[in-house]
Amino acid sequence: MGKNLTSRSEDYSKWYNELVVKADLAENSGVRGCMVIKPYGFAIWEKMQAQLDKMFKETGHENAYFPLFIPKSYLSKEASHVEGFAKECAVVTHYRLKNAEDGSGIVVDEDAKLEEELIVRPTSETIIWDTYRKWVQSYRDLPLLINQWANVVRWEMRTRLFLRTAEFLWQEGHTAHATRKEAVEEAEQMMHVYAEFVEEHMAVPVIKGTKTESERFAGAEETYCIEALMQDGKALQAGTSHFLGQNFAKAFDVKFASKEGKQEYVWATSWGVSTRLMGALVMTHSDDNGLVLPPKLAPIQVVIVPIYKGEEQLDAISEKVEPLVKELRSKGISVKYDKRDTHKPGFKFNEYELKGVPVRLAVGQRDLANGTFELARRDTLEKESVKAEDVVARIETLMHEIQDNIYNRAHAYRAEHITEVDSYDEFKVLIEEKGGFISAHWDGSSETEDRIKEETKATIRCIPWNVEEQEGKCMVTGKPSSRRVLFAKAY
Repeated sequence: MGKNLTSRSEDYSKWYNELVVKADLAENSGVRGCMVIKPYGFAIWEKMQAQLDKMFKETGHENAYFPLFIPKSYLSKEASHVEGFAKECAVVTHYRLKNAEDGSGIVVDEDAKLEEELIVRPTSETIIWDTYRKWVQSYRDLPLLINQWANVVRWEMRTRLFLRTAEFLWQEGHTAHATRKEAVEEAEQMMHVYAEFVEEHMAVPVIKGTKTESERFAGAEETYCIEALMQDGKALQAGTSHFLGQNFAKAFDVKFASKEGKQEYVWATSWGVSTRLMGALVMTHSDDNGLVLPPKLAPIQVVIVPIYKGEEQLDAISEKVEPLVKELRSKGISVKYDKRDTHKPGFKFNEYELKGVPVRLAVGQRDLANGTFELARRDTLEKESVKAEDVVARIETLMHEIQDNIYNRAHAYRAEHITEVDSYDEFKVLIEEKGGFISAHWDGSSETEDRIKEETKATIRCIPWNVEEQEGKCMVTGKPSSRRVLFAKAY
């Protein structure tokens, strides 16, 4: 199985697209801009989903499901929300088709026009807040902490597998609270939950922060975010959490009777991560040989490849390997014993390297005679010979070592690619030649923000969280600035 991947240094974008397809994660479908997530890719997403779901439930959230279709009138109830999503919406106008009388195919039956057009959900705030009006009457009904796992549609014209597709999978949390303070605490808590997941399970370091007003979610008073840096020096927004104030409560008339008996509007949050995290996982760790997966998310953590001639040798190896497979599985380590006779060992080595399996064991006649296994780790490509009695302990240690190593490697890359800049001329050179995050003073105006974006294609990724204020002058206008913000080109 030749990998034939374009190298990252030659064409990073092409390398990414080839790797996603060749490693069996996903492929384009017959619907323009929509992807098929293949079993191996979906197995990684399932592991992400399971861990996130556990973390949501530990913080008191419950799962529900809401309709895919949203009446068009709902979307227009919150002005900035409809403005933010209007260009991306897919709209259902008719409910049936009929055969063309001239036999040329199928046409829309104009008699079957919907009374009210339906939007295929780009996000679910409006349908959910219409529902919450029925669920919330009193302070006793609060807080309402709901999450849904769903698909959404945003009609993107320029798409790329996982990173930007017209339809994608995600989770969206929507919560209602009695006080502003509780809602702000919820939005902040979910930013921290996302950061913990991405760092500890995906092994991707992130920077926590808030978005500028122009980069906020449509309809939010504050957007909290986690920003990651990919190997090509571009940033990727890995998750967002929004404090929505009372905007949606007022738009959908969601009120509750307080302890004092007063009618008050609830306070809201929404938060989500999507299959875009799969793109972040690929781009943060992988190399020119293929995927590099963190052990916590790898569908196969250990693969065992027998090297043999004839059935007799395979039987002798299998006798040695099968108890090992059982023992590893009993310790919660996922193992594949690949004894297919349709492919040679070299092909298998290539395949599992491409698919990012963290640990590979090979066992042949010499290993049987010596009571050893040849062990190769995917992150460093190093090989070692391990005694059969030590192999389980070594693999257990490696699961932690590899997880830590790929995180530390990504963290070191990011540290080298955060640059403090004070002059706009220097900024323009560095954003082109070095990339990464550039920490600079900004005067707080959207005019300056827009100018920088227009002239350099760099955006303010975040105003870093809990960083001390530092007086300075905006690199563009020279006006006073109270803190540095992080700029980058982004996906």
